[in-house]
Amino acid sequence: MPERLVVLYRGNRPPATALIECLADTVYATEEELPYLLPGADALLAWVTITPAIREAWPDNPDKAPRWVHAASAGVDSFLFPALVDDPGVVLTNARGVYDQPTAEYVLGLILALAKDFPGTWEHQRRREWRPRPSDGITGRTVLVWGTGPIGRAIARLLRAVGMRVCGAGRKARTDDPDFGTVHGASTLRSALTEADYVVLAAPLTQGTRGMVDAPVLAAMKPGARLINVGRGGLVDEEALVDHLAAGRLGGAALDVFAQEPLPAESPLWDMPGVLISPHTAGETTSEREALVEVFLDNLTRHLEGRPLRNVVDKRRGYVVDETHPA
Repeated sequence: MPERLVVLYRGNRPPATALIECLADTVYATEEELPYLLPGADALLAWVTITPAIREAWPDNPDKAPRWVHAASAGVDSFLFPALVDDPGVVLTNARGVYDQPTAEYVLGLILALAKDFPGTWEHQRRREWRPRPSDGITGRTVLVWGTGPIGRAIARLLRAVGMRVCGAGRKARTDDPDFGTVHGASTLRSALTEADYVVLAAPLTQGTRGMVDAPVLAAMKPGARLINVGRGGLVDEEALVDHLAAGRLGGAALDVFAQEPLPAESPLWDMPGVLISPHTAGETTSEREALVEVFLDNLTRHLEGRPLRNVVDKRRGYVVDETHPA
């Protein structure tokens, strides 16, 4: 009997469905259909990943739960519910690697947009106003990248290439990291915050990182520094961020992720000067869908052949552990 695969989708199905269907008995499920189609499946491809549907549809009987779940995303916080995490027979994999370079390019674009005040230029153009003014440079500016996984590393490499001074923040402090040079741990993080012109959040959302950028952390940042979040919205205390932006303590922010998505229309962040908002698109490119399917098809082939899977998530930590580059 072929493996029974459930593909969770919303709107559009993944590309290359014919290839997937050649390898497995494939059933497509919307979020509303998932509770009826997930029990008894051997595997789940979550083409939709930011959703409570998987937790809500997860079978009460572990024998009816899929043995392998693949997330078509880098972040897996929606999958870290007890029934999945606590079952040692369920393997969780993700799309690690797909979003690294696109997100790094997006971060560089955000830094340039903030430094050069492109939003102000576009507003002056809209008003047909000729307003010459100086802008900030980025060469020699200090960036603290909070999150030293593959996306954080890609960000660090690209920002170094344009002349910025980069350091990292992670669980393990070190001074000889190949991409960051210095990685700050808890004991030196506050001093690093006082020196950084930009703080870039690229950490996964876990129990240990939720709300890590709170009022004391924001207060410790260098006056006029800018915050960029391409990780998860839950990393930041948004109310505290609004307060610090309104008080002029920070020079601005570029936010791609939010605690609630879509960002509610009544959020004060929409209208705050110096704030750039994008709809969780930092890693998206025109070739993203094909790259996501390529990673999944490789893992599906490995799964069917009994070979080790790529990108196996440590469900307790909430991310793929890379022993060569500790987080």
